[in-house]
Amino acid sequence: MAFECVQCGECCTRLGFVHTVIEDRGDYCYLVLNEKTLEQTPVTVVTGMRDLFDDRSIFAPYPDACPFFRKEPRTGLSCCTVHPTRPAICREYECWRFLVLNHRGRWVGKVRHGRMLMTDDPLLERIWSEGSAGRSGGDDKGWEDEMIALLARAGYSVRR
Repeated sequence: MAFECVQCGECCTRLGFVHTVIEDRGDYCYLVLNEKTLEQTPVTVVTGMRDLFDDRSIFAPYPDACPFFRKEPRTGLSCCTVHPTRPAICREYECWRFLVLNHRGRWVGKVRHGRMLMTDDPLLERIWSEGSAGRSGGDDKGWEDEMIALLARAGYSVRR
């Protein structure tokens, strides 16, 4: 299944616990240590993002963020200042199977890879709970198709 990042930043706001800069190699090149796997990755800040990288104000609201995480000031979208050279864990990360949108197109929930819905919408929670009962088996594609159809009948749409 294709994964498309929506630049919410959720994945990066706590990665300061995982990624540590262990060497500044100059000219915006760094060596990063993955504290969990002990993998070392050389990364380079994208030339056009160096001013953004130099602005460390992101760490006031997100003190545990990845050292290379920033918010693009014009759009407010999260971004990785070392995206082309980012560590393997970042390349492999997929935070959701699909997003659930209400009838206005507003994001109201997401389904993680463990078939678990995360939402604050009580109606969506009830529909999911009642509709997913007895649908725990089967292949992923069939399960997703069934759940997406269930959500569509209730007026929700899905973004994969």
